[in-house]
Amino acid sequence: MKSLKTYSIPFTGLKLGKHFFDYVIKDEFFDEMDYSIVKKADLQCKVELDKQETMLILNFHIYGTITMTCDKCLAEYPHPVDVHEQQIAKFAEEEIDEDEEIITLNKNDHEINIAGLIYEYINVAAPFIAVCNDEGNTPYCDKEMIERLNQLSAKGGDDDKTDPRWDVLKNI
Repeated sequence: MKSLKTYSIPFTGLKLGKHFFDYVIKDEFFDEMDYSIVKKADLQCKVELDKQETMLILNFHIYGTITMTCDKCLAEYPHPVDVHEQQIAKFAEEEIDEDEEIITLNKNDHEINIAGLIYEYINVAAPFIAVCNDEGNTPYCDKEMIERLNQLSAKGGDDDKTDPRWDVLKNI
């Protein structure tokens, strides 16, 4: 958890206006997270913090590649990521409803940790079904696995034979 401290932005000493922060996100970032979909990554994260009197506006731009495992051939391949997100953090004495998706900061808070936000944005950008783009033709695709799957799917094909009871329905 010590490595996630680098993602804390102390905002109390910052002047009003825009401030920029750059982060490099590698495999170590995801090692700190339990049950992460993404295990390997080579990402750049640019954060623009706009400090105002009553709130912080955080604009995220995360780009690079994450390593995914193809659901079809089980080979690892780099998946491009380009994420633009915005998060608002308001200064308030009482909690704002979770439905508004606004982070509430009280007067005692002096920094905001954005590691959880970055983690969430990257995992949401990961494809639900990870598949190599050009089946069997990319250098990452496991051609032997694809051939084996095709052989196994071809053996079970008894689609030509139909139940004679259903043939009667075709005449209706």
